[in-house]
Amino acid sequence: MAFWGKMFGGVAGFAAGGPVGGLLGMILGHLTDTDKILTPPSGTWGDRFPTQGRPDPHNAAFFTAAKLAALFGKTDQLYGLGVVTLSAKLAKIDGPVNRAEINAFKAAFRFPAENQKEVGLLFDRARERTDDFELYAQELGRAFADRPEPLESLLTVLFRIAKADLPAGAELHPLEQDFLRRTHRAFRLSARVWERAETGQARAASTSSAADCYRILGISAQASDSEVRTRWRVLIREYHPDRLAQQPMTDAQRKAAQERIARINAAWDQIKRDRGL
Repeated sequence: MAFWGKMFGGVAGFAAGGPVGGLLGMILGHLTDTDKILTPPSGTWGDRFPTQGRPDPHNAAFFTAAKLAALFGKTDQLYGLGVVTLSAKLAKIDGPVNRAEINAFKAAFRFPAENQKEVGLLFDRARERTDDFELYAQELGRAFADRPEPLESLLTVLFRIAKADLPAGAELHPLEQDFLRRTHRAFRLSARVWERAETGQARAASTSSAADCYRILGISAQASDSEVRTRWRVLIREYHPDRLAQQPMTDAQRKAAQERIARINAAWDQIKRDRGL
């Protein structure tokens, strides 16, 4: 996952990008270290981020980073932050985090060795409070509304973490069940996805070759990264659910369009992995 290296350049620097993002990352990092972030300004999205009557600098910085990533369209970085944050909060929600839960988290995601320390720090800070998890899940649900496959994978991992310390046949703690239900709803996933995640059933893997991926996008494999990204965005706009909803279609045509956008996103995701984007 190439975004991990970008992510830890600064708690918000990764979100905005460029000199402004780097400066914001430095400022937020300093304020967090010195515990000077208290509450967000009134009259903004921050009003919905409760501080439980006490300064909460670390989680305020984390959610600021998540919000900025969403606003700037940095979905890879938003996903990376969401992965660590939701995993940590789920592990803590039913009591102290234990080794089995940490091992389940580590087994699910491979972090570069140079980022292990930062991932561990983020995990530890994120688990300091658990009542705010739905805010992160909602940001992810909005950002990945057109390509929910990464969220299904994350929900499956969250189930593994929740079950990691359970004896065979035991049921999840009520707080874990509530966490997962609310996260599933915030992710905007179907009931079938819930069943697959709960049972650990893997989603059918893509068998498309690299050539097939470029054919689906209608672009040459020799195209630049920028050209491929632009082509994907054009197709997403063309097949966006909101646009299709305004057009007269039969149920069969609508289903075909939905399958088409799923193939487009799957092809783009594979090309990103192949190119290390």
